Amino acid sequence: MTVVTVGVHIVDVLARPVESIPAGQDTHLLEQIRITAAGAAAGTAVTLAKIGVPVASMGAVGDDELGDFLLMIMARHGVDVSGVVRRQGEQTAASILPIRPDGGRPSFHVPGANLGLATADLDADRLTGAKVVHLGGMDVTWGLHDPAFFALLDKAREGGTTVTLDLLSNMPDLMPGVRAFLPHVDYLLPNEEQALILSGAATPEEAAAALLAEGPKGVIVTLGAAGSLVATADGVTRVPALDVPVVDTTGCGDAYCAGFAAGLLHGRDVLGAARLGTAVAARVAGGLGSDAGLDGFSAADPGPDA
Repeated sequence: MTVVTVGVHIVDVLARPVESIPAGQDTHLLEQIRITAAGAAAGTAVTLAKIGVPVASMGAVGDDELGDFLLMIMARHGVDVSGVVRRQGEQTAASILPIRPDGGRPSFHVPGANLGLATADLDADRLTGAKVVHLGGMDVTWGLHDPAFFALLDKAREGGTTVTLDLLSNMPDLMPGVRAFLPHVDYLLPNEEQALILSGAATPEEAAAALLAEGPKGVIVTLGAAGSLVATADGVTRVPALDVPVVDTTGCGDAYCAGFAAGLLHGRDVLGAARLGTAVAARVAGGLGSDAGLDGFSAADPGPDA
């Protein structure tokens, strides 16, 4: 496979627009409810498949109906899910997201089987043979905080694989463990809050510089409506967001990571890959769910905005 995503797999149940939680047994009528494959590995994999990039995903789900659904929908979109293991007696990770009218997305979440994903669950040959390995949600996949996994990443990179890293949560207690990954990846793609917590810095620019010093070739900080910040040894550059109507921000970070990886695969430099990530994220923001708005979009021919 061209890309292998490793990490968090989640089922999202989304509803919009939700202005408040009904009191008692009251019912609010909504415009839309969707169930999607999501998470920093699964959601990124689905986006890659939808924009035309061959992709396999590795992770852990339960042996429940949610796991059945997650694997079915990923496979339907074209993701190779043969590397996703099933955990007997465990629940598949899931979130309920009541989407506000402005696109904001509070959530109710069960971590489920993601917490137990381990190095032994992964197909090492497939991982080292990929052109890009995307690590999604290493802050919550504690079983991969493992010297054997770091050695596997180093082996892949020595063979020419590019490794990218994204996070799932903004929980300060989970951030210190992430720093152990930084010498073993090429590009780190946190959001602004994650970057500030990880680095202890006061600004995104200071955070990117501090994290860059810990090993990656590039740090790309996503800034929501303000776009993103790309830091490499050549300096720091801001990439503006595209001006689009926002329906739901769920999965925009995963979409950015997918577009960034696709850009690297198509020979773009880091700034060019960031612009493609920006375009893919903008498409996703225009619909409900982490795979929205991508019909007809191709990483090989993304149009003038990318």
